[in-house]
Amino acid sequence: MHIHLQNPIDDPLFHFDRAMWDTAAARVGEMADHVTIGTGPAAFAAAMQAADALVCDAGIVKAWFPCPAPRLKLIFLTNAGLDRLAPFDWLPQGVALMNNRGAHAAKSGQFGIMAVLMLANRVPEMMAHQRAGRWQKLWGAVVGGRRLTIVGLGTLGGAVAEHANRFGMHVTGIRTTATPHPHCDRVLAIDAIDTVLPETDFLVLACPLTERTRGLMDRGRLGRLPHGAGLVNIGRGGLVDQDAICDLLDNGHLSGAVLDVFSPEPIPAGHRLWTTPNLVISPHTSADDPATYNPQSLEIFLENLRAYRAGQPLPNRFDTARGY
Repeated sequence: MHIHLQNPIDDPLFHFDRAMWDTAAARVGEMADHVTIGTGPAAFAAAMQAADALVCDAGIVKAWFPCPAPRLKLIFLTNAGLDRLAPFDWLPQGVALMNNRGAHAAKSGQFGIMAVLMLANRVPEMMAHQRAGRWQKLWGAVVGGRRLTIVGLGTLGGAVAEHANRFGMHVTGIRTTATPHPHCDRVLAIDAIDTVLPETDFLVLACPLTERTRGLMDRGRLGRLPHGAGLVNIGRGGLVDQDAICDLLDNGHLSGAVLDVFSPEPIPAGHRLWTTPNLVISPHTSADDPATYNPQSLEIFLENLRAYRAGQPLPNRFDTARGY
């Protein structure tokens, strides 16, 4: 099997190299027949003439698909959320599409609980005072016993729930069905989200962007959060009404917010997000560690390759109809 690793178009921190591949293959115990690594459109076009499997990021697909790829059977993308690639009419017929679900757990879990702790300790408000040159004491609070609601219990949300559980928080999970989760005190189906918002101290959004979740946290739902609640978004910008967040921060209904994702990205110059008080902006970096991201992604790909060769279901197969 010919496997081609295509480097990102404009992100050298996340380039593949041969040593990275060899290390991942040795750890998983899976070797491929032939592996190539390419950078740039010429290398990509040449490799697609013979490649059976492609490993790349979503930016490559966005830029260069559809393309001639007569032997292609597998596409593994080093991204978990693939909403920007919809509709998936670019996907060649008969080719299995996979994401790297699982690679983000450690980093996103740590970022998510860090954000909750920042909100509990009023760090966004302290930063606003710092910029204004104002000395004003603010008293934070421990998070044990506080009420955390996490929307989405996949890799991202599940990792945040695990950390929050260790801190003694009361964790409510929201997902498609009310299936229990080991790190949540209770799990509700997404249709019941309105019942839990009024009792939520901290809300973490960690779900994928689908037709069902787009605009999920609109102005009305954000307004159901109690006065002084905090908001974290590590899912997608399209999940929320950004203007409503700004308004609720301006009038003090929300005590603070830590946002990692936005619509659009990057945030345009002059946008009110840049100057809204008690808001911490992270430029879509909550889930990625350059030192571990590609190695973990390659190990996940190799586990899927092993399943493919054994005729078993692909653990990371992406369902284009569901959007995750």
